[in-house]
Amino acid sequence: MTDPIADYLTRLRNAIMAHHRVVEVPASNLKKEITKILFEKGYILNYKFIDDGPQGTIKVALKYDPITKSNAIKCLKRVSTPGLRKYTGYKNMPRVINGLGIVILSTSQGVMTDKEASTLKIGGEVLCYVY
Repeated sequence: MTDPIADYLTRLRNAIMAHHRVVEVPASNLKKEITKILFEKGYILNYKFIDDGPQGTIKVALKYDPITKSNAIKCLKRVSTPGLRKYTGYKNMPRVINGLGIVILSTSQGVMTDKEASTLKIGGEVLCYVY
């Protein structure tokens, strides 16, 4: 596998399309940080890190609206790929749906959203868009 972040996002997308409640993905430190951000911003219901074996897994409980059965995540889009990295500064930070969605960045001070990076005035690699 050449792009574990794209695999992580694809597993989440596939679970959403199949209306699964829980999805398990192989763990890494970057995936754990992305999962924490998704939980803090309200896109997933809960998560659990399981340390079994050398790599471990992440169990993600997806969030659905009880009335309309629609998911909280409408789109997960990978931006920076191993073949073409995308970087941005804090002055020209990309906006997702005019600020309603979030951009997840990998910066020198860790993984964070676009709003946190703008307030700290740091740029970084654009990992994905979520809305």
